[in-house]
Amino acid sequence: MISFMQIRGSWGSFAQARFASTSVAQGATTRAVDTPVRSLQARAARGIALLTLALAPVLTPGAAWAASAQEQLKSFVASVTSASGNFSQVTTGATGAQQSARAKAPQSGTFSFQRPGKFRWAVQKPYEQLIVSDGKQVYQYDPDLAQVTVRKVDQAIGTSPAAILFGSGSLEQSFDVSPLAAKDGLDWLRAKPRSSDAGFSRVDIGFKDNLPARIELLDAFGQTTRVDLSGITPNPRLGDKDFQFTPPKGVDTVQM
Repeated sequence: MISFMQIRGSWGSFAQARFASTSVAQGATTRAVDTPVRSLQARAARGIALLTLALAPVLTPGAAWAASAQEQLKSFVASVTSASGNFSQVTTGATGAQQSARAKAPQSGTFSFQRPGKFRWAVQKPYEQLIVSDGKQVYQYDPDLAQVTVRKVDQAIGTSPAAILFGSGSLEQSFDVSPLAAKDGLDWLRAKPRSSDAGFSRVDIGFKDNLPARIELLDAFGQTTRVDLSGITPNPRLGDKDFQFTPPKGVDTVQM
């Protein structure tokens, strides 16, 4: 959803999804891509349950908004087993590393997911890029490089924005959750990964009408990836074929 999607962040970034972000291009033939998955970080796409606030009745107004966000997250996970929609994504504020012009360019495309662990994060502009999880493996396809990277789902998604939105695990097992005040007409919560190797420092998720509307992820390089989700259709009819990927002929396949 996002990889949200480093999606491992952008979410490739959902999606990467781990929702889902951006990393430094290395060499003429290798380049990490956004995935909803490590930034909704290996670019972009690699879960979730709600941490209900035990002290909800005595929370301050700001915390009450965050409780509302958590309740919306709980509703989203419990009632939405699949979804499809559109996303736009931009990464800003890189520190300690130089981003390529391509990596800085805003991205947009479509996404879909089916719990547990199946998702499709398709960047359409300004260039094509695809991250697909069939529930067992995550395929990251870059047509420009004519290369497909294949990872196991657990390895690719792990603790990531994609795990938060597309999985079905326990949020409190992998994240410390805290309340945020409402802003921009959205109810917010913040999730910080308990693991030190998650590839990002925190992810803020804004909800409206029991659906995620925006994801803001701060990665380990000081970059902030913002993913806006729109046109979400809850529980569309999706089949296994929607989450299958066969590498095109002639492309290099790298097994991670």
